[in-house]
Amino acid sequence: MDFKVNTVHFSADEKLVNYIHEKVKKLEQIYDHIIASEIYLKIDKNEANENKIAEVKLLLPGSELFAKKQCKSFEEAADLAVTALKKQVQRHKSKNS
Repeated sequence: MDFKVNTVHFSADEKLVNYIHEKVKKLEQIYDHIIASEIYLKIDKNEANENKIAEVKLLLPGSELFAKKQCKSFEEAADLAVTALKKQVQRHKSKNS
């Protein structure tokens, strides 16, 4: 699976990128036909505590899955997005098998 992290208006440290990569990589254990993943990390402009946004897009043969979560940290947002995608991947796999 190709893995790409895009950050908007900041640069993520290697520790964060590796953390997210490990989380997304686990989705391959459920469905091994994932072609690529694109992750967008953004900081919301408002001053609220939960201003970290993680968007995860998975490219599958013939379809695309997407999840977006907003939390206090990028790690938490990525965890929730990957959990949401896990359900989508399982649904996609059961439909197409």
